[in-house]
Amino acid sequence: MEHVPLEEIAADATFRVRAPGDVAELAVSMGRLGQLDPVDLRPLPAASAEAPARRWQVVAGFRRMEALRLLQREQVLARVHPSLADEDAWALALAGPLFGEPWTAADLDAIAAQVRASLPWAEPVLAAARRRAAGRGGSGASATSAPSRKPAAPAGRDPTALAHHLIIRAYELNQDLAAACEGWSAIPPQERTLVLAQLRYLARLLPMLEGETT
Repeated sequence: MEHVPLEEIAADATFRVRAPGDVAELAVSMGRLGQLDPVDLRPLPAASAEAPARRWQVVAGFRRMEALRLLQREQVLARVHPSLADEDAWALALAGPLFGEPWTAADLDAIAAQVRASLPWAEPVLAAARRRAAGRGGSGASATSAPSRKPAAPAGRDPTALAHHLIIRAYELNQDLAAACEGWSAIPPQERTLVLAQLRYLARLLPMLEGETT
C-alpha cells in the first residue's frame, strides 16, 4: 500500500466497467471517514498516449477516484501492482460485480462480453451473479446508488452465501499477500511471525478442504 499523487494517474478508462455515476454520497463518506479501501493501480502501458507525467493506470476503484477528485484531494491510497498482466487486471476489475457488489441484471449483461473475452473461467460466476440479481427483482445497486462496501459475513451460514463470502475474502487476501511479498523485509519481525502463524493454520486446513472434494 502506498499513497500515490493523483496527478500521476492517467485518465485511462480501459478497465472501467461502468460509468462512475453520482459519487456525492461516497465523497461525503470518504470525507468523514477517510479512504477505507485502496484502489488498484498498475504502470501505465508504454503505448498509452497520456503525457509522460502520468505513470499509473487505474484497474479498480474508479468511483473512489472520482470521489477523491470531488473532494479535491491530492493523493489516493493505492495497492500498486508493479507488474500485472491484462488477464489479472481484468480479474481485479470484474471482481466486484462478479463476487461482491449487488449489480443489476442490466449492468451484469453489459459486462458479459468482457467476461467471456478476458475471464472465460468466470462465466459460471457471472451466471450466479445474474441469479442473485434476479432474486432481488433486479434491484441491485446502480452506478448512482450508495457507495459499494465489502460484503458482510453471511447470516445463518447459508452454504452458497458462505462460499461467495469465502471467494471474495480469499481473493482479497491473495492480493494483500502479493503486496506483502514485495515489502516483506520492511514488516517488523513480530508482525511477520504473526502473519506466518495464520498462514500455517490455513495450510493445515487446505488438505482437509481438498479431502472433501475427492
